Amino acid sequence: MSIEENPFTPSFGEIPVYLAGRREIIDACSRAFLSERRRPELTTLFSGARGTGKTALLSYLAELAEQSGWIAVNVTALPGMLDDAEIQLRRNAAHLISPESGLSVASVGIPDLISLSVSEGEAPRSNWRSRMDDMLDQLSPQGIGVLFTVDEVDPTLDEMVQLAAFYQHFVREGRKVALLMAGLPHNISSLLNNKTVSFLRRSNRRALDRIPDGEVSAALVRTAQAGNRDVDATALAAATESIGGFPFMLQLVGYYAWDESPQANTLDSADFARGIAIAQQEMTYRILDATFAELSPGDLRFAAAMLEDEKDSRIADLVERLGRSSSVVAQYRKRLIDAGIIGKRARGIVGFDLPYFRDYLQEKLDNGELLLED
Repeated sequence: MSIEENPFTPSFGEIPVYLAGRREIIDACSRAFLSERRRPELTTLFSGARGTGKTALLSYLAELAEQSGWIAVNVTALPGMLDDAEIQLRRNAAHLISPESGLSVASVGIPDLISLSVSEGEAPRSNWRSRMDDMLDQLSPQGIGVLFTVDEVDPTLDEMVQLAAFYQHFVREGRKVALLMAGLPHNISSLLNNKTVSFLRRSNRRALDRIPDGEVSAALVRTAQAGNRDVDATALAAATESIGGFPFMLQLVGYYAWDESPQANTLDSADFARGIAIAQQEMTYRILDATFAELSPGDLRFAAAMLEDEKDSRIADLVERLGRSSSVVAQYRKRLIDAGIIGKRARGIVGFDLPYFRDYLQEKLDNGELLLED
């Protein structure tokens, strides 16, 4: 019996076989790419904790834009990103725009034979925006738009802020452009507070929250079927519960369960039990450790205070336990929500959203690795 390739994709930024829980976003962006009129989805900020599928979603939407006749330019918020964006656009649109040239004709002579003297002329002075204007001018008559995607938003990076500011001018000039940006919630919030790009406060914003269990189950089944295997119903229920609506965990659990018995026709409970165990280990050092390291002492005190509740926590109880004012507690509540660690349940009630973080924090507290002194 031949062994099918593992169809699950736990690698960073790789587009899954089935992108669960994002259909509304995908459909809205698809309409925007095809519309003759400018739609708000063409300027969207995506926020989410690590492992919520931000990079994979950007990659998917970039491919969708290209299928709709756009040119996609995909960068990460790092030094040199403006040069990277320009080089990508010149390469991807090479068949549609004229190449840059610094050559000029110095003289033309007709002695015994026709001769042409070409010299290296001084190129006209330009900057990044003027060069982009030139390329957009050439693409406009052909009805071709340019999509910029920016991953790992860093509000402290000048080049990223410059790109956003230039983009605003492109939009005001009626150019066919789009900007999709993704980052951790606190970085998106900081970017929106930057006065230079205050227009982004009016942009479309989407928080990448947990995926409903029904979508998780469907994704596991459809992905397994893409590799010509079925999923046992009992095993499916246990796997779905372990994933907790977390896209990265979905791919991890499926990936390791698949490799347990790659020649079998069905993924069963034993496969998933082992897959879940390995996935939890990877979740710890790839997501939980990094998240924990970024939390302030106040953040940790707030999260630790929630451990006293069996399930969700009332903000009023946390105010009493922490001995802090309601306004101070509200600040930490917002920070942990922005980090994707907790989420709102109802008015005045919060609960843990990041899978396994409650157990992770409790273990650190029990082992004396978490000090909660003021």
